[in-house]
Amino acid sequence: MKKEMKKGLLYVVLIAVAGLIITFFLPGKNYNALIYEQGKPWTHPILTAPFDIPIEYDSITARHITDSIDRNTARIYKRDNAVTNKQLSLLSQAFQEHSEILTAVQRVIVNEVNSLYSDGIIDSETQSAISNGEIKEVRIMNNNIAEVVDPQSLVSIKQAYNRIDSTLAHSVYKNAMNKVGIYNFLEPNLVYDSIETNKLLEDAYRKALAPQGIVQTGEGIIDHGDIVTPQKYAILQTYERMMAEKEMKAGGINLSIIGQVVFVGVMMLVLYFFMKLIRPRTYQVTRKMVFIISFITVFIVIVELIVGFRYILIYAVPFALVPIVMTTFLDSRTAFYIHMIVVLLCSLVAKDQAEFIIMQFVAGNIAIVAIREMSRRSQLFACALFIFVAYCLLYTAMVLIRSGNLDTVGWHEYAMFAFNCVVLAVAYVVIFVIEKIFGFTSTVTLVELSDINSPELRMLSEACPGTFQHSLQVANLAQEAARKISANSQLARAGALYHDIGKINNPAFFTENQIGVNPHDSLTYTQSARIVINHVTDGIKRAEKAKLPQVIRDFIAQHHGKGKARYFYALACKANGNEPVDPAPFTYPGPNPQTKEAAIMMMADACEAATRSLKDPDEKSIAAIVEKVINSQIVEGLLSEAPISFKDVGIIKRTFIERLRTFYHLRIAYPDEVLQQPPTAQVPGDSGDDD
Repeated sequence: MKKEMKKGLLYVVLIAVAGLIITFFLPGKNYNALIYEQGKPWTHPILTAPFDIPIEYDSITARHITDSIDRNTARIYKRDNAVTNKQLSLLSQAFQEHSEILTAVQRVIVNEVNSLYSDGIIDSETQSAISNGEIKEVRIMNNNIAEVVDPQSLVSIKQAYNRIDSTLAHSVYKNAMNKVGIYNFLEPNLVYDSIETNKLLEDAYRKALAPQGIVQTGEGIIDHGDIVTPQKYAILQTYERMMAEKEMKAGGINLSIIGQVVFVGVMMLVLYFFMKLIRPRTYQVTRKMVFIISFITVFIVIVELIVGFRYILIYAVPFALVPIVMTTFLDSRTAFYIHMIVVLLCSLVAKDQAEFIIMQFVAGNIAIVAIREMSRRSQLFACALFIFVAYCLLYTAMVLIRSGNLDTVGWHEYAMFAFNCVVLAVAYVVIFVIEKIFGFTSTVTLVELSDINSPELRMLSEACPGTFQHSLQVANLAQEAARKISANSQLARAGALYHDIGKINNPAFFTENQIGVNPHDSLTYTQSARIVINHVTDGIKRAEKAKLPQVIRDFIAQHHGKGKARYFYALACKANGNEPVDPAPFTYPGPNPQTKEAAIMMMADACEAATRSLKDPDEKSIAAIVEKVINSQIVEGLLSEAPISFKDVGIIKRTFIERLRTFYHLRIAYPDEVLQQPPTAQVPGDSGDDD
């Protein structure tokens, strides 16, 4: 009980964390916002202003205005007198160290440097912007008074040096400037004042972007069928912003965020109770629950990030990937339920939620039907094509319903659908990654494992040819029966092929591989039983060494359940005066089958082996032996732990009888006189075909 409580608490914590993560990454928006697009018809009833709404510029016009202001507004600089005084003082000190320079020469040079500082020296970045025409006007603050100056009159350090060098061209001045290194005393003394410049820009923005008018309370904003022009789009944006501000309560609590948390929380709780009450076997496997919760969370967060970047990309998201992955590793009903949970959660970021849910509902159903039992990767390509066609038809239908014509069709949406399905077609990469991370086994992997040229099966066919043929027959029986009761037929086949690989260690001790000599003749019944039973543990060891998936190892462990090695147990009882002996040495380690597929394989294994002993395997005798074998397994409780019904067992029995009758059907009897006829004679069965 404590273990169950801990498991339940773990799932609740995981779901709570997943819900918070999903809510955190939701793009900020008012979820009561109306759905509309610029340039398309207004599909809602007439919208009336509930309060005065200023008519502001649309975003494109506003951007043009602000860009123009940015280009033409003056940059404000302030004069750093400390730099001027410092450099002139350093220059005077340098001249004092060179007494050979005449005082008159010094005075001329200092005055020229001072003149440069008076005009203003700027940094190279500002000078480059002036040269490129990015700065058209400069104002210099001096005692809180902005003095407009010609930007071309301002010089950089390099330009200042060139000016003084050309002005004082006489050799006397040049020699003096070279001695003191005049370049070292030139430094920008005009500093960009970003605060004052931004004040000037904001004032210009405010004046230029002032509302053009007001939509008064009660006045119509837009009527049904009107095209959402840029101006109306701007009014609608202002309306939504003002509505959002009014919905904010005291203390800054955003009710839309509370709504998001509640909605996501309810959806995650619905998922939790579905898994716990409707899919208890999946719920009991922590690995599967962690996979489901983490996959849902990661997928939805990716969708939220994509939509937050650009909404149109929502059509490029392969939502059908969710049911494909879930169907591959779980079952179709669970896959559909999880898909709808994901779709409903992602509808929070959709503009037209009804259209989004309808399209993804259909796409998910197509994916589940197409990939219900994926055995070939080509099925993914066919599935992607079907979904692409469905998307295109549904989107076109929605446009026609909404507007009555195709003028508003956004053809780029079809391109997004195509990209969506291209990504979907390579979903097996995602399936492969999930297999490696969570240790699952996909149907494609099972198909690959069922190749009889795989190392373990090839070794079985060489070392134990009789066992190999038995395994093939069991695989055929199990696959057909699984298909009839809607179990995983490919899993049943793969498990049946590998269930007896432990016999490779001691092939001669199993009847189907014996030729004349029976090594059990020299052993006690207990020793013989131990060797026979050990083929289960030997098989598990071989499977682990070959790195076969856990589901295959489970088949090896469960194919005899906790049954007995009947033959040797019966002989031991007979040798004990027909009195029962301790059954422990004759009992397989188990466990009993835990899945439908393992139960089917156990029944197929026992029935196929039993019918081999029939001298006259006609339909009546086959039916009798199948009934006897399976009923005895039921009585012993070997099938009690598998989720299989009596109805399923009845179908399995009929399937086995039909298939085994086909396996053991008789050829036409050829009379001697017919066999002695010339080879050119035409007789029934000449081709060697079975009758």
